[in-house]
Amino acid sequence: MAAMTSAQQMPRSNHLLAALPAASYERIAAHLECISMPLGETLYESGRAPHQAFFPTTAIISLHQVMEDGASSEFASVGNEGMIGLPLVMGGHTPPGLATVCAGGAGYRLKGQVLADAFEHDAAVRRLLLRYIQARLSQIAQTAACNRHHTMEQHMCRWLLEMLDRLPSRELVMTQELIAGILGVRREGITETAGALQRDGLISYRRGHITVVNREGLESRACECYQVVKDEFRRALGLYATA
Repeated sequence: MAAMTSAQQMPRSNHLLAALPAASYERIAAHLECISMPLGETLYESGRAPHQAFFPTTAIISLHQVMEDGASSEFASVGNEGMIGLPLVMGGHTPPGLATVCAGGAGYRLKGQVLADAFEHDAAVRRLLLRYIQARLSQIAQTAACNRHHTMEQHMCRWLLEMLDRLPSRELVMTQELIAGILGVRREGITETAGALQRDGLISYRRGHITVVNREGLESRACECYQVVKDEFRRALGLYATA
């Protein structure tokens, strides 16, 4: 894991927390606990009620469904743009699927009751989280469409760009087996696609380390889903004005 700067260890390096008005942020910040999120750690399990929310800063969390035969597929991912713990404010008792750290790093933990109280009593928190929920739903819908209609190469380029946007470096530490599980494809498909991207000079891959060499090249091969989802979260967090 790359060394974090002091800025990356601050709560407001999480964009959702940074989007809160000062007064709302201060009330929540007093309850935030900085934690390590190691690769492979499970934060939520299906069927278990969550009691804490998580705001990644340098870690990335994969939300995925596991089928009866053990096969899995990611339906959303969360990095420094958001949070894990929406059932705490949506009235649900258990989260769908698993929430697992797919890129180790750090983040902040918040007691679920603190978040629920802020959502109920602070209109600014409520408005922001409702916009964020809408963006997450759009992400899930776009991921479903991408998995159905786009090629493995487009899918992988989109996913690599999403990861790159949230990481403090251009390097991702992840095995082909883990990537295959996240994307819901066979390992052979990952091997073939990663090999093609490496031959074309877009990435460098060795022993579970992927380094993005040519971001512009990845963007040219990714499907439109990458920009659609990115724009949704930017709107949710108020990073630019749009109708």
